[in-house]
Amino acid sequence: MIVGYVLSGLVTGAIFAIMGSGLTLSYAATGVFNFAHGAVGFLTALVFYQCNVALGLPAWLSALIAVALFAPSLGYLLHRAMFAGLAQAGETAQIVGTIGLTIALPALGLLVVDLLGLPSADATALPRGIGPHPAQGIELLGARLDTDQLITFAFSAVTAVGLWAFMRHTPYGLRMRASVDRRRLATLRGVDVDATSALAWTLGSGLAGLAGVLAVSVVGLDATAYTVLLFASATAAVFGRLRSIPWTFAAGLGLGVVQNLVAGYTDFLEEVTGLRTAVPVILLFAGLVLLNRSRERVAGSTAEDAPPPDHLAGVPLWRRRLPWVVGLVALLVFTFAGSEYYVGVAAQGLVLALIFCSFVVVTGIGGMVNLAQASFAAMAALTCGWAFASGLPFLPAILLGVLAAGAVGLLVALPALRLGGRVLTLATLALALLADQVLFQVDAFSNGTIGWPLPALGFGFADTSDPRVRVVLLLVLIGLVGLLVKNLERSASGRAILAVRSAPAAAVTSGLSAPRTKILLFVLASAIAGLGGVLYAISKGSITATDLPAFSGFVWLAVVVLQGVRRIGGAVLGGLIAVIFPELLGTWDVSAHVGAILFGAGGMVLAKHPDGVLAQLAEARHRRRTRGLEREQAVALQRESADLAAGRSPRVEVGGQPAPAPADVALFRLENVVAGYADCTVLRGVDLAVRPGEVVALLGANGAGKSTTCAVAAGDLPVTAGRVLLDGADITAWPAHRRARAGVLLAPEGRGVFPGLTVEENLRTWLTDPGQVYERLPLLAERRAVSAGALSGGEQQLLTLAPALVRPPRVLIADEPSLGLAPLVVRQVFEIFAELRERGVALLLVEEKATEALRIADRVAFMRLGRVTWTGPRAEVDGDRLTAAYLGVS
Repeated sequence: MIVGYVLSGLVTGAIFAIMGSGLTLSYAATGVFNFAHGAVGFLTALVFYQCNVALGLPAWLSALIAVALFAPSLGYLLHRAMFAGLAQAGETAQIVGTIGLTIALPALGLLVVDLLGLPSADATALPRGIGPHPAQGIELLGARLDTDQLITFAFSAVTAVGLWAFMRHTPYGLRMRASVDRRRLATLRGVDVDATSALAWTLGSGLAGLAGVLAVSVVGLDATAYTVLLFASATAAVFGRLRSIPWTFAAGLGLGVVQNLVAGYTDFLEEVTGLRTAVPVILLFAGLVLLNRSRERVAGSTAEDAPPPDHLAGVPLWRRRLPWVVGLVALLVFTFAGSEYYVGVAAQGLVLALIFCSFVVVTGIGGMVNLAQASFAAMAALTCGWAFASGLPFLPAILLGVLAAGAVGLLVALPALRLGGRVLTLATLALALLADQVLFQVDAFSNGTIGWPLPALGFGFADTSDPRVRVVLLLVLIGLVGLLVKNLERSASGRAILAVRSAPAAAVTSGLSAPRTKILLFVLASAIAGLGGVLYAISKGSITATDLPAFSGFVWLAVVVLQGVRRIGGAVLGGLIAVIFPELLGTWDVSAHVGAILFGAGGMVLAKHPDGVLAQLAEARHRRRTRGLEREQAVALQRESADLAAGRSPRVEVGGQPAPAPADVALFRLENVVAGYADCTVLRGVDLAVRPGEVVALLGANGAGKSTTCAVAAGDLPVTAGRVLLDGADITAWPAHRRARAGVLLAPEGRGVFPGLTVEENLRTWLTDPGQVYERLPLLAERRAVSAGALSGGEQQLLTLAPALVRPPRVLIADEPSLGLAPLVVRQVFEIFAELRERGVALLLVEEKATEALRIADRVAFMRLGRVTWTGPRAEVDGDRLTAAYLGVS
């Protein structure tokens, strides 16, 4: 019997493994965890079913069309429409954008089926598998399997081997891993990260489609079942650390076996309802907590999460408040003048708005994505109902429910102390699903399917059975929560929270406690969600375990983020829209699928405007006011720079002959360049030229604009005005990867290595064969299999420059190459520069050690406040000039 459980578990695990491998592939290549992976599988299974049933095509041909044609095409289209933008957005926007697709894609497929009159795709549909129909049974090791199961396992094995070989032994796989390791550096190495991401999404969607088609005969055409399948597959991906496809595959197989064995041999668990089916969720949470605390040394700086600019900062306060005051007055007028039914709809929206305010606290302020808010609301409502039914007075029962939600929030916050980002998101979702499947199924707590009745909340003169009273009460509560949030943001605790969110390491060194701030936010947000959950139950008149399912948190978060999760106004708009929009669709007799599709389309908005609709409106207003101002400022700066240049004294002659004008024979030129970051202009008309076989040292004080000049030269920063020329050709519009392929190579400040790749893999991002590097630098040969992030600073810098020795670029831009290096390593680095100069490479060298730079330089350029104030031969640089232009060097 155990062999049968194991073999059938391996088949189920094979589906987990294929879908988990697709998750791992797309995440490893793009850095986006795709919550819509299951939805892609469902839509592909739907196409397979319709091709087979509606069109009458053979099963194998239907599968080929769905998996090899439809699913990859869908992945590419989603990349172009959404994923390319999400890769540059924050984690919150990434999560919400893919959640929107989870809802929209199945709705789109089902709407098309309805409109075309195709065979129904619901629980009554009985799709077949890829193999013979009916499936033929086969005896294997004393257990009986059918042909569909064997085909599933065979496909999973071939997929795992092929993916591993693709990622580890092809240039495409290397580019994918390099792109997610350090996306900016990948572009500087000539990798087209957009094309790489498109390939990753194409392959990932193909794998999701394959898993969907293989699973359709088991789970049917149920979109929710595919979402559950996603989280089981996510467990496998987590155990593969979202990086290793072989480990993901093995974990998927193991998960299937464990789930079958638990179902077959743990009869004693039947006493705890839902525990046996919650095995994947328990393993997911355990894997997240145990496996996602990296102790590896990683090169580079800590990522920061700074708040977006306040584009309304210059607007008078009364103008900022006026739209909300008008909206509040209009809502109150509608409340007392409108029909009771629609006032009740508005009250229902405000209940959700109160729950949504909890997202403003934990996500908008704290930057943590918590998908357990629906469970907190359910916990409070069920606790209140249980306490009231047990004889506790109503108001104390409400207070007990809110306190219970806060206590559960405290328990959830404990793993949050060591988790963050999408890992925390998955962990909170796992806990929410666990509560749904186990805790809320305990009859003594939830009162079974009947639930707990709750009375209206009375105030003597009126009670909440009147929707008008509910509206006023909810507006008061939301106003109080808004004041609480505002005071929190302005308090010392609020500043500590922002510091921990923006720069955790700096906050800790300043004496701030990151655990304390996380716990505070979780408890406060959980209590607010709990209060909203109790009022939801009071409005409904009762509460059951299924009224506030865990997956509601999915939709809720997405609605709030689409409006603006950093503002209480976004929560209010989100709550009203979440209720009113479906009501309008029903009134107009429009399919409910349309609302889900439009909701998913909001994810595309997030790809371009990660801070939501309210921030988008403010930004649009700001851009209208400043339209044309930047261009006018850039032209003025160019004229000013030209006037300054015209007023300079003639060049000093060297040896009786005028020094040749480098622009006449320059290989690389910056011509009157103006550039900067957002509203801050840094370069103010920079002119600079480098000839072949020449080293130009660019010197200046900190903040002069040297690194910005390097970024502009490499294509890493666009110019506002001016031109960049390579051998006379205008390359101003070329992206960084195209400039790198043309021979413009930037060695960025810090370390230009991919810390997650080995030494050999780093070299292969620029070289076909790194053998010559190993001959020149035996130290790198000894460490070829070591991750670059584990090398010393000197070794990392040598690894950065070593490929240029074998495949010299036309132009090498080195930004602070000796930063933090020992003198011996600095000497080696400058020996490499000297060799490259002899081989005709044009070098632009930005260096903090002026003595070293001047020793190798042919010409020197001084920068001050974003302008090149002097340029000339090295021989003309004396101590006084150097001291004046480069403070700190005597």
